[in-house]
Amino acid sequence: MALRFEDKKVIVAEVANVAATALSAVAAEYRGLTVEEMTELRSGARKAGVYMRVVRNTLAHRALADTEFACLQEILVGPIVLAFSKEDPGSAARLIKDFAKDHDKLVVKALSVSGKLLSPKDIDMLANLPTRDQALALLLSVMKAPITQFVRTVREPHAKLTRAVDAVRRQKEASA
Repeated sequence: MALRFEDKKVIVAEVANVAATALSAVAAEYRGLTVEEMTELRSGARKAGVYMRVVRNTLAHRALADTEFACLQEILVGPIVLAFSKEDPGSAARLIKDFAKDHDKLVVKALSVSGKLLSPKDIDMLANLPTRDQALALLLSVMKAPITQFVRTVREPHAKLTRAVDAVRRQKEASA
């Protein structure tokens, strides 16, 4: 299907707009995937808050040119799907990694975070980043730990005294 010039401009503007606000991007080759598998991948992307688009390489070059994902331009060869994480830096990597486990025809070509090009081997590192909720929970547990330890320290002398008095009471009851 041939695209009109206006359609191409809309696609480039849409991808450039998403790339300007995205936290990370994954480029993967989808050669050999069926339509049903691609539909399944797109459905997973919508659920995960990932913008995913198959774009012609020439249009992708133009869309990524003035963004921090310009480093991906060198790998745009062949059928490539671009996945951008909009809310969580690791969501696109998790989506592609999980989908590629069951579908070996989906091959990660490159990743990009903060303007840095990462190799496909780094997908595990990016996919294992905690989500926002997990990071907040971890931060709260770290912040709460000193307070919890302080309360335990303050409470311990009283607890020791209570246990000692109870032990003396049991000893007296046992001897009587």
